[in-house]
Amino acid sequence: MPEPYDVITMGRIGVDLYPLDIGVPLARVETFGKFLGGSPTNVAVAAARLGRRTAVITRTGRDAFGEYLHQELQGFGVDDRWVTEVEGYPTPVTFCEIFPPDDFPLYFYRQPKAPDLEIHPPELDLDAVRDARIFWMTGTGLSAEPSRAATLAALQARSESARSESPAPEFRTATVFDLDWRSMFWDGGDHSSVAPARYREALAHATVAVGNIDECEIATGEREPHAAARALLAAGVELAVVKQGPKGVLAVHRDGSTADVEPLPVEVVNGLGAGDAFGGALCHGLLAGWDIARIMRYANAAGAIVASRIACSSAMPFPDEVERALAEGAVTEDIAAGPTGAAS
Repeated sequence: MPEPYDVITMGRIGVDLYPLDIGVPLARVETFGKFLGGSPTNVAVAAARLGRRTAVITRTGRDAFGEYLHQELQGFGVDDRWVTEVEGYPTPVTFCEIFPPDDFPLYFYRQPKAPDLEIHPPELDLDAVRDARIFWMTGTGLSAEPSRAATLAALQARSESARSESPAPEFRTATVFDLDWRSMFWDGGDHSSVAPARYREALAHATVAVGNIDECEIATGEREPHAAARALLAAGVELAVVKQGPKGVLAVHRDGSTADVEPLPVEVVNGLGAGDAFGGALCHGLLAGWDIARIMRYANAAGAIVASRIACSSAMPFPDEVERALAEGAVTEDIAAGPTGAAS
């Protein structure tokens, strides 16, 4: 039997075209950098950077950008065996504007439909999904069919295996629901009538939920962090992680343990991707068996490092960088510059 993956993520992938001109409106930007993108894909990259064996389940167009994404995944050490092509739909492209410290508008080009929403249930390797120590899925995957059915099938397989006595899920650590609310992907946008119900359906199968205040409100109707955490626990998860931006992160476990961790000081260059670095580090900490306070401090540091850099995927930190940031108590200029001295 093949060794289980540490982390399998499922969902969005695309090409990020980020301006290399900071503080300039998109209409005036002249130079862009091209990067692997898509939140769950970036989480797989982040966990791989921290030494974990990872894979991603997603789909691209049958085009040059799709080829580029395969090359990048392989270069980052992420298994791309379940990254397949869709005929007729182009690989998505995402642009952003960079206005530090807290304004980073995103422009998604996912028409007529993103290939990563064309994941079909029969295509899933459910044995690998069941056996993975961590399975990570996102709210975007619930926004359209057949991705919704495939995501729920994967979650159901995890739940059924966890309840089964044979085989015992001794390697399983977590089924993580990244709430990942993107209103533009849902019919009705912020007023979608179906999103809350879809979120509740997925939460019943997850053991960990991660989201910011807006995302927690979609999932639970609550905006106050402690109330949102309690509502997520009531929905079925064992660990609720509520990200609060400059106020830090709150984590509450069903066993009563709580961590309320302040952010690490950082000069923000691009806040996009920080949450994905946080996610990869969260997986790393769960796999290591750390207590939740240590996990949150480590994940906060990983996110802060990426916020100090322009890129997302290629900016994901290595373990020594995270440890240095924790030891320094801040993301210093040399940490932000990265191991090669480049801020991207």
